[in-house]
Amino acid sequence: MSKLIKGLHHITALASDPQKNVNFYAGVLGLRLVKKTVNFDAPEVYHLYYGNEQGSPGTIMTFFPYPDIPQGRQGKGQLTVTSFSIAENAMPYWMKRLAKFHIPYQGPEERFDELVLYLEDHDGLGLELVANKHDSREGFSYGNVPKEFAIKGFYGMTLSEECYEKTAGLLVGQMDHQLIAEKGNRFRYSTSGQPGDFVDVLCCPDTLKGLAGYGTIHHVAFATDSEKTQLEAREKLLKFGLNVTPVLNREYFHSIYFREPGGVLFEIATIPPGFTVDEPLEHLGGMLKLPPWEEKHRPTIEKSLRPLYLDLRRYSDNGV
Repeated sequence: MSKLIKGLHHITALASDPQKNVNFYAGVLGLRLVKKTVNFDAPEVYHLYYGNEQGSPGTIMTFFPYPDIPQGRQGKGQLTVTSFSIAENAMPYWMKRLAKFHIPYQGPEERFDELVLYLEDHDGLGLELVANKHDSREGFSYGNVPKEFAIKGFYGMTLSEECYEKTAGLLVGQMDHQLIAEKGNRFRYSTSGQPGDFVDVLCCPDTLKGLAGYGTIHHVAFATDSEKTQLEAREKLLKFGLNVTPVLNREYFHSIYFREPGGVLFEIATIPPGFTVDEPLEHLGGMLKLPPWEEKHRPTIEKSLRPLYLDLRRYSDNGV
């Protein structure tokens, strides 16, 4: 029987300053700015997407930068760490690069059969670089970072939970995941067993409850093949007793949302139509793209948004 859930699609966080966000993710981390659009529910706010060259599901980190919201607090009931995958030999390069841009980090340390470096962005968002030999995906070939060291996409994510059993029950029973590893209070689930879709559930009942704000994750989206499989997944979740939204059109994918038992907002997003629906692959992220219903408001929206830029020479190790 074919799986309805095909791993991670994207992870969305709350941020503060949009220019600092571009500087860090497109500049320091060397991800491609795949799409520059607006929050469909608050069009005066950017929605920035970063990923690989193609904007493939499983590589996409997105942000709502709200300059005026308070800083959040990471804690239980949240996705607390987003992990990116790098080549097995890339860790020394990244340690030097982070030091070059005065970004503190912890580690590296071993976890299962991987080497993990922990860092935070300018807003305090928890991130990891995970060096491993199992990821066959290629990095951004013409970005700021040499291809052999470039980020390949997600390695996985960490959910911090009061207890892991109910979340694990949802992942395994309703979302096509399997337990593939465990150590101490960390339980790893996956749909494929491959880097890119690992879900680590960390059982941490004594941790403070997380508070929303900049520097925290808003939601995580899982990928599904089509609108048909999305509706099948929705029906399955409704029968499980979850409160699932109707299907929403996000232009680049269709989405349904629900809270998992520990409180983290989950989304299931379709793989098509993808990010080339409104601009060609070679020009992804080049212009501010608006949903059709907001085009009539473009002058007002553009006036409310600060222009963004990226100084490639400042961040490039590729001779740009």
